[in-house]
Amino acid sequence: MTTSTSPGRSVAGVLLTPGAGASRDHHSLVALDEALAALDPPVPVRRVDFPYRTAGRRMPDRPPVAVAHLRAEAEAFATELGTATDRLVLGGRSYGGRMCSMAVAEGLPAAGLALVSYPLHPPGKPDRLRTEHFPDLDLPVLFVSGRTDPFATPAELTEHVAAIPGPVTRVELTGAHDLKGRDVEVCEAVVAWLGSLAQH
Repeated sequence: MTTSTSPGRSVAGVLLTPGAGASRDHHSLVALDEALAALDPPVPVRRVDFPYRTAGRRMPDRPPVAVAHLRAEAEAFATELGTATDRLVLGGRSYGGRMCSMAVAEGLPAAGLALVSYPLHPPGKPDRLRTEHFPDLDLPVLFVSGRTDPFATPAELTEHVAAIPGPVTRVELTGAHDLKGRDVEVCEAVVAWLGSLAQH
């Protein structure tokens, strides 16, 4: 996918994280990396694994470990780019995007959050919400979700993202949690949203 638009100076780079069962080389993250590299000028991307993955464990890190790791990765990435974390967009798929949103809620400055298949709750357990930090997200947030995602129905997203004080953009795609075969649409949604950030 190629496009001539770019978010300009408002976004210096994008940090991407995988879902709990995947690595930094998940096809959807690679597709996003390639789409952002194709912009003019290109947008730098850092795809990161969480500590449990690099250690060869299957159980995802608890939030304090994941959040500390994301803070360190974001600060290192910003330093490489000669900027601060408040010019980085953070995000990724499912667990990864959730951890990025928690890091921001706990004080990590960022230009925005790009959350693909955000897991509002475990499948079949809508009472176990993962939204307690939403009121602390005072920045632009993008949600890209499948219409039949068992982790978050469109109606549930509509209800709960209302707690986010920052500007929220919602993109619904055909598909479930894995958004299988929808990498192009996900990339288009993220690129368009990044372009909109330049207007703020």
